[in-house]
Amino acid sequence: MILHHPRVRPEPWKIRKQSLGAKWKWATPFIAVEWIGDWFAFLLSNWSFLEVLEYLGTFSVLVAVIFYFSESGDRVKQRHYQAWQVINTAQGKGGSGGRIEALQELNADKVPLVGVDVSSAFLQGLDLHGANLMRSDFSAADLRKGNFTSVDFTLANLNSANLRNAHLDRAKFVQTDLRNSDLTGASLVGADLSGAALDDSDLSNTDLNQVAWQHIKSMKGANIAGVRNATGGFVAWAKSNGAVDRPSGDE
Repeated sequence: MILHHPRVRPEPWKIRKQSLGAKWKWATPFIAVEWIGDWFAFLLSNWSFLEVLEYLGTFSVLVAVIFYFSESGDRVKQRHYQAWQVINTAQGKGGSGGRIEALQELNADKVPLVGVDVSSAFLQGLDLHGANLMRSDFSAADLRKGNFTSVDFTLANLNSANLRNAHLDRAKFVQTDLRNSDLTGASLVGADLSGAALDDSDLSNTDLNQVAWQHIKSMKGANIAGVRNATGGFVAWAKSNGAVDRPSGDE
């Protein structure tokens, strides 16, 4: 709320000048400037048009705030468009190319990443927890130490992906291509591997606690050396289906 207080009418110059006294005659020019200023301020304070302008200024700020929030949806769409542009422009190329930030931003805004193609990209430390990555292509991508907790990788291509020490707890790998992937030291607690192809993958030292492995499609040549917390006869089943126990350094 704008409050206006009326200014006191300045005294006439004669009275102001007399108040100086003989001792302060040298200050007369400065006092005169101040006196003129007082009169300007007094006259302007009684000019209603300036008060109207002040109200209009406040109103314009309110209008700007309203427009800012009303256009927030468009700004979000523009941000998403730019993120997708970064991802698609770098498709098939190595390196990051800003894709880590772009992917994480889209996922933070709950945008489905279905069918995204980041094959061969360098994406170490990527955090896409809870993302929808169905039919995505992460083949030959470097995803070391990434966070893919509760991610849906259904029908995704992770062939030759580097997932060393990645967090894959409760991830869904239904009919996922994990052939030749490196899962060394990864955490797959509670993951669903139903229909997944794990041929020639490296599962050494992987945490398989509570993993749904019973319907794995294939794992011929997969290395299960040192797998941890495997239950339900997984090791025996894996070996009977072509998996090998080859500690690091063995040929």
